[in-house]
Amino acid sequence: MRHPILISLCLAGVTAVSACQKATDAEVDRAIEDVNVIDESNLNDVMLTVGDPNEAVVYFQRTAAQHPDRIDLKRGLAKSLVRAKKPTEAALTWRAVVDSAEATNEDRVALADALIRANEWAKAEAELNMIPPTYETYERYRLEAMVADANKKWQKADSFYETAFGLTTQPSSVLNNWGYSKLTRGDFPGAEKLFAEALTYDTSSFTTKNNLVLARAAQRKYDMPMVTMTQAERAQLLYTAALTAIKQGDVTTGKGLLEDAVDTSPQYFEQAARALETLNNG
Repeated sequence: MRHPILISLCLAGVTAVSACQKATDAEVDRAIEDVNVIDESNLNDVMLTVGDPNEAVVYFQRTAAQHPDRIDLKRGLAKSLVRAKKPTEAALTWRAVVDSAEATNEDRVALADALIRANEWAKAEAELNMIPPTYETYERYRLEAMVADANKKWQKADSFYETAFGLTTQPSSVLNNWGYSKLTRGDFPGAEKLFAEALTYDTSSFTTKNNLVLARAAQRKYDMPMVTMTQAERAQLLYTAALTAIKQGDVTTGKGLLEDAVDTSPQYFEQAARALETLNNG
């Protein structure tokens, strides 16, 4: 008489074990899925930072095609295209992101950046104009300043550069851009001041050092500024000052600077040597 009861209990036990097993399998599947998401996120970050730009483009193109509803993958593709120096393609991808329901103001700023890189200044300005004034970020105002520069609206450019400067803890780049703006306007003392300030935030930027020498040489200050520089950098900066001096009619000074550049360079400085030879023969 006890057998039916025992069999019922055993069946109940088997059912319970089976249910537990299913629950365990589901948990394992979820855990694996979570790990895959984490691994993918890490891989995405690697591709966007230290990975080869062209490899990143291929990766995001493939992954975005597999998951066409994933806006984050489209963003990754657009950023990778910018890194790969393909701004026209990047602008098209950012346009698709901006036209989606999940678009943000940050996406539109990124689109404007890609358009500027593609030399589409009017389109970039139109995109920036669509961003509400309450959205205030360093990147937005940096681009606004560049567009104002392109339009030769100097007062607006100065205002935007100043705002961008106040919105970042690493202002070297924006100070360099602002200084270059002053340089193109012919405000050489103003440019010199901004380049010198930029170097207090980033002493390694050779572009800023070269711009500083240009600004000083335009004022006939041909001596090297008191900034950190390698021997190779010093030779190149002397060459920059020499060319500026020669263009301004200070040929003797320019010749002396070329001689210094050739003597200073740790290896053969072909451009400086050729320029010096031309002067000597001329």
